[in-house]
Amino acid sequence: MKPIEKMSEQIPEVNLDEAIAAIDLGSNSFHLIVARVIEGHLQIIDRMKETVRLGEGLTRDKRLEPHVAERALECLRRYAQRLRPLPAENVRVVGTNTMRQIHPDDNFHGQAEKALLHPIEIIAGREEARLIYLGVAHGLAAGDEKRLVVDIGGGSTELIIGQGYQPEERESLHMGCVSISRRFFADGKITPQAMRDAELACSLEIRPVRYEFRDGDWARAIGSSGSIKSIGNAILQQGWSETGICCESLERLKRTLIDAGSIDKIALKGVSEERKPVFAGGLAVLSAIFEQIGIEHMEVSSEALREGLIYDMVGRSQHEDARDRTLTTLMRRYDVDQEQVERVEATALALLEQAKRSWKLQEPRHVAMLSWATKVHEIGLTVSHSQFQKHGAYLLEKSDLSGFSLQEQKVLAAMVRGHRRKFPSDVFEALPREVVNCTKQLSILLRLSILTHRARSSVAKPIPRLEVEENRISLVFPEEWIAHHPLTRKELEQEADYLEAAGYLLRFS
Repeated sequence: MKPIEKMSEQIPEVNLDEAIAAIDLGSNSFHLIVARVIEGHLQIIDRMKETVRLGEGLTRDKRLEPHVAERALECLRRYAQRLRPLPAENVRVVGTNTMRQIHPDDNFHGQAEKALLHPIEIIAGREEARLIYLGVAHGLAAGDEKRLVVDIGGGSTELIIGQGYQPEERESLHMGCVSISRRFFADGKITPQAMRDAELACSLEIRPVRYEFRDGDWARAIGSSGSIKSIGNAILQQGWSETGICCESLERLKRTLIDAGSIDKIALKGVSEERKPVFAGGLAVLSAIFEQIGIEHMEVSSEALREGLIYDMVGRSQHEDARDRTLTTLMRRYDVDQEQVERVEATALALLEQAKRSWKLQEPRHVAMLSWATKVHEIGLTVSHSQFQKHGAYLLEKSDLSGFSLQEQKVLAAMVRGHRRKFPSDVFEALPREVVNCTKQLSILLRLSILTHRARSSVAKPIPRLEVEENRISLVFPEEWIAHHPLTRKELEQEADYLEAAGYLLRFS
C-alpha cells in the first residue's frame, strides 16, 4: 500500500531535539507529522500519510484480518525509520476507534509498538474530540465566536462545540467512512436506496445529541479529516462552491455518485483512488450531519488530530497539561480534602525520591502518576466510605478524563483501587505487562504515604528513611518515634501483612 500523501524523502536539516512528531493511527489512514512550534505557530518539517484501512480488517469478533494487520505493521516500520533521529520523548502516538476495539488476545497493540519502537496510547472518543478541536482551533484566525467542529474518521465521527482553544461540548459517534461504507456499499454499488439507508442509520446515531449540537449557539461550522477534505475538494473542483461545502453542493455531489452507480465509476476531480472505496460512506455521514444539526455552510480545515497532538505535547512541556486541569476539576467535583492531598503528596514524592534508583522509577511519568494518584485517591468517599477505594477506581476508569489515554486511566484507577486494605495483585496483573511492576511499586509508596497521614493531622510528620531492593522494603523512623506512636506501629504491622500476601516484605523500626 503506497503512501498517498508525503513530503520530503528525508527530514530536512533542523535541530531534531526541537522537533516533535505525532502519529494518528486512524481506522482509515495512518498519519505522521514532524513539526516545530515557533512562537505559537506550527512549522511542518515532514508529513506522511498511508491509507491502511485498519477498520476494514476488523472482524465481527473484533479480531484483525492477518493481511490488514501486516499492512499496518509495514507502515509502522516505515514510520519507525522516519522517527529514528528524534528523541523518544518528542514522539507521541495515539490509536483511535479501531485500535480501541481490537481484541486484546490479538496482541496487535504489542506488535504495533514493536514495529514502531514507540509506545502507543489508545484514547477514548471524547479525548480524540478534544485533540481534534485543539488542532483545528490553532489553525483558525483568532476569534471569540463559538465553533462547531466535525471530524469524520474511519470508524467514528467527532462533534465538538468550542470557543477559542477550549472545547465546551464533545461527542464521539459510532459511524465513520469505513464502517458506513462496509455496511451499506460493500458490494460497490451506490443506489438511491443504499444512500437513503446509510443516511438514516447515521441520523439515528446523531439523534441522541441532535439538539445539543443543533442549538449550540455556534457561529461557524468547520470540518476536518480526509473524508470532509475530499468532499470539499470534489465540490471545489466541479465548481459547485467557491468556498467550503454548502447544502446545495452536497446534494449535487450525492446525485452525481448515485448517477455513477458504483464506486468503480466515480470520476470526480479531487477524489483520489485511495479515497474512492470509502467516499460514499463519508458522504452519507456528512449529509446526515448537515440535515440533523442544521448546517448550511461548512469551512474545511487542513488541521486535525495529529496537529492537536503536537499542540498538546507543547502544552505539557510548558506546564499546561490538560491532565492537571482535569484532576483539579475532579477534586472540586468530589469535594476532596485539599490539605490532606498536599500532606500525602509531599510524603509520597519524598519516598519516591529515595526509591527511584533501586526500583527504576526515574521517568517523569512515574512522578506524575504518583502525584495524580495522591490527588484523587479519596474521590470514592463521595459515594460511600465503605470500600471507597473501589468506588474511586470505578469513577476514574469509567469517567471521561480529558488528556488521559485509556491506559493511563487504567493505571491511575489501579493505584487508587490498591491504596488501602488488601493489596489487589489481580488488578495490577490485568494491566499491560510493561507497567505492572512499576504500578505496584508506586502503589506501595502511595499506601505508605497515606498510612503516615491516617490521622489527617496538620502536625508535621517525619519522613522515614526508605530503602528498597526488589520486593524488600525497609522504613526507618527517627529514634523512639514509633514507640511513641502505637497506632502507627499497629497500622504498619497490618500493612506488612497485606504486602506479605502480595509477595513484598516490609520491615520498619
